[in-house]
Amino acid sequence: MIKAVVTGAAGRMGSRIINVLSTSEGIRLSAAVERKGHPLIGQDPCGVAGLPSGGVLTVVTDDLAAALKGGDVLIDFTAPEASLEHIRICAEHKRPVVVGSTGFSKEQLEQVRIYTQTIPCVLSPNMSIGVNLCFKVLAEVAKTLGDDYDIEVIEAHHRMKKDAPSGTAVKMAQVLAQAVDRNLDEVGVYARKGMIGERSKKEIGIQTVRAGDIVGEHTVMFAGKGERIEITHRAHSRDTFAAGAVRAAKWVVGKKPGLYDMQDVLGLK
Repeated sequence: MIKAVVTGAAGRMGSRIINVLSTSEGIRLSAAVERKGHPLIGQDPCGVAGLPSGGVLTVVTDDLAAALKGGDVLIDFTAPEASLEHIRICAEHKRPVVVGSTGFSKEQLEQVRIYTQTIPCVLSPNMSIGVNLCFKVLAEVAKTLGDDYDIEVIEAHHRMKKDAPSGTAVKMAQVLAQAVDRNLDEVGVYARKGMIGERSKKEIGIQTVRAGDIVGEHTVMFAGKGERIEITHRAHSRDTFAAGAVRAAKWVVGKKPGLYDMQDVLGLK
């Protein structure tokens, strides 16, 4: 039985991961971790996860290092700064980690690569199986259509999301740019306003919507003369991300050190 430690246990994703772990085979929750000073410290994590009280033999702690001593893998959905520190602690204790946080800077990602020289880490902006299948499909569509179709990525999330565009939208744009042999840093367009002139043939638009409680929607539009192809993924529940994270946690245990993503977990590479 794999023992999983969950950070951000009281958060939107952490609570759903704990819930999914309660019904998953071959893996269980061994520790729930929150930041120092959080009101849930010392409390039963079941309540926030919508589970019966006493359903797990642990309380929420703020000591990740101690929690890892009794765990086999960490599942982390927090924020880039916190996740980077959590990966460092995992490297120190030689524990694999699954990270679903988004918004990492290039410098932070370089630090992640350094830490993952000694431990395996699954880092993905989206743990959904459906989204990761979309990554593969989008690359094939873009290669086939080439430069004859304009490419736009439109994403929508809840009003509380802090980073924009979403990590998933950025990953989609990266996949698309690579498929048509473009540099996203050069052709990515993230906002349009005023007299912007004619759209360039090479640009890839990445547009953001923030509203209400939208879990996550991503649409890629391929627009050509006389027709338009749209590929859309809509997440109806955070459980789809939680289930993917748990699947990744089961997969990463025992893997060689290195940086992996959900394409590796799902065998799509």
